[in-house]
Amino acid sequence: MSWVNMTVFITHCWKSVQFKLNGMARTSLWLRSLCWCVWSVCAVFAASIPGHAQTPPVSQVEVSELRLERSEGALLLQSTLRLDLSHAVEEALQKGMPLYFVTEAELVRDRWYWYDKKINTIARHYRLAYQPLTRMWRLNVSREPIGAVGLASSLSQTFETLPEALAAIRRTVNWKLTDVSELGSDNKYTLIFKFRLDVSQLPRPFQMMAGSQSEWNLSTQKTLRFSSEVGR
Repeated sequence: MSWVNMTVFITHCWKSVQFKLNGMARTSLWLRSLCWCVWSVCAVFAASIPGHAQTPPVSQVEVSELRLERSEGALLLQSTLRLDLSHAVEEALQKGMPLYFVTEAELVRDRWYWYDKKINTIARHYRLAYQPLTRMWRLNVSREPIGAVGLASSLSQTFETLPEALAAIRRTVNWKLTDVSELGSDNKYTLIFKFRLDVSQLPRPFQMMAGSQSEWNLSTQKTLRFSSEVGR
């Protein structure tokens, strides 16, 4: 009877040790799998970061021309941008992600005795997207944010190449800022012109990336001071 008990005891201990060994093996396998996943993610992330020796092209935008003209009782805005997209931004467009741009112009009248008075604010919203099926570029233009009102309320144009589509965004011709009758005599005014990539309408990962990478930092501003005699 004593021998039987010893056998049972040894068998029970061996099963316990074997169970622990199997548990350790499973734990080791899980740790190896976890390390592999972490290494894979780090490798992909490291591959996406350009090296110091290879500086990627950076998106750039600046106002190269900004002037006002009078025509038929209206004050018209003429502007030209120098807009260059980086390789990363162009690649995102080529893969089907639309980009949204905003051009804004604000007219204020100087007042020495109080805050400057806002006369008028105008805006143009652009949606630029590539259509792989037709291999055409589609540009939608609207007075309101296109993401909020949809494409139905916007004007649409198609272009064969990206430079042609960007050329339509770069130039603003005969954009009515206000009526000349709104301008008082002997007053000073300031035109605040802005252009930017609307980051809020990008997919969430790109919104987070746009704040830290200069490739997605697309914004510029220029002011123009003039008197009510402009264009005469």
